[in-house]
Amino acid sequence: MPASLPSLDELLDSAYVVSLPMRVKFRGIMVRETLLLRGPLGWGEFCPFPEYDDHESSRWLAAAVEAGWVGFPAALRDKIPVNATVPAVPAKRVPDVLAQFGRVDAVKIKVAERGQGLDQDVARVSAVRDVLPDAALRVDANGGWDVNQAVEALGRLHTSGLEYAEQPVPTIDGLAEVRRRLAAAGTPVLIAADESVRKEEDPLRVARAGAADLIVVKVAPLGGVRRALDIVAQAGLPAVVSSALDTSVGIRAGLALAAALPSLPYACGLGTVSLFASDVTLDPLVADDGAISLRQAVPDPGLLEEYAATGERRDWWLDRLRRVHSVLASNQHGLFTGS
Repeated sequence: MPASLPSLDELLDSAYVVSLPMRVKFRGIMVRETLLLRGPLGWGEFCPFPEYDDHESSRWLAAAVEAGWVGFPAALRDKIPVNATVPAVPAKRVPDVLAQFGRVDAVKIKVAERGQGLDQDVARVSAVRDVLPDAALRVDANGGWDVNQAVEALGRLHTSGLEYAEQPVPTIDGLAEVRRRLAAAGTPVLIAADESVRKEEDPLRVARAGAADLIVVKVAPLGGVRRALDIVAQAGLPAVVSSALDTSVGIRAGLALAAALPSLPYACGLGTVSLFASDVTLDPLVADDGAISLRQAVPDPGLLEEYAATGERRDWWLDRLRRVHSVLASNQHGLFTGS
C-alpha cells in the first residue's frame, strides 16, 4: 500500500478522458464525461460532476487512486444484487427504461424533478408498479422537496408500496422532521440519507441526529471503499451502496464496497451502466438476473479511442485533475485507511 498520493505526473501519464452518450437524460445530461486513471493495480475513475468544487472533488480523486494504486479490501460475496434506476421520464417511457435492465427485484425511481409535479411522480411510480408488481420500490428525491411537500408526496406514493424514500428533503433537521411526521401519520416509509452523508463534512451527523433509518453510501464522494466501510461501521445503520453515474470502472469500486460490507440487506444502486448507450469496456458491469458478478473492469483501447474527449473538454478535465491533486496532496491524513 502506497504511503502517499502518486505524483501529478504519474496521474497525468495514466489519464484518459472520455465522453459517453446516455440512453436517457439523467441529472439533466445526455452525455457523461469522466476521467479514467490506469494504475499498477487496476483502473480508477475520477468523475465529480462539473458543479462540484475542488475540495469536494478531492474525495473522488482519493477513491480513484485507491482503486488503481491500492486495491480493494477482501470480498465477502461474489454476487451483488442491484436495483434498476428509472430517471424522471414520462410514465409512458417507464417500460422501455426498465427493459434495459433485464430481470430485477428492486427499482429506484427519481422523483421531485425540477419543473415536474407530484402527479407526474405518482404516475411514474404507478407505471413501475404496473410493470413489476412484486418488485421492491424506492424513490429518490435528491432533496427536492421541503418538509410539507415530502410528507404529502410520500403519503400518496406509499400506496404503491415503498421500501424507502431517499433524501426527500435537503437538510438533516428536515429528514428528522419528515420521519417524525410520517410516523405520526402512520405512513410506513423508511427514510434513507444520501446527500446528508456524502456531502456533509461530518458524514456521521445524520446517524447521531436520528434522522434516517438507513444510509446510502457511494464510494467516490466518500473518498474510497475503506473510508465508506468505516463510515458504515460508525453509523450503525443499514447501508445501501449506490453509484454516481459511473462507467464500469467506477461501478467496480461500488461492487468492491458492497462485497466487503458485513451485511448487505438491500439491493444496490449499481446498475446504472444500463443507462449508458456505450461503456468503456467490452464486458460491461450490468446486471444478469438481478445481480452483478464481481469481476474486473478493464477498458478497451478501441472504446477509449472512440469516445475520447478532445480539445477544450479534455483540457478542462486535465486542468481539474491538476487542481484537485494539489488539494489532495495538502491533506493526505488517513487517505487510504478510512481514518
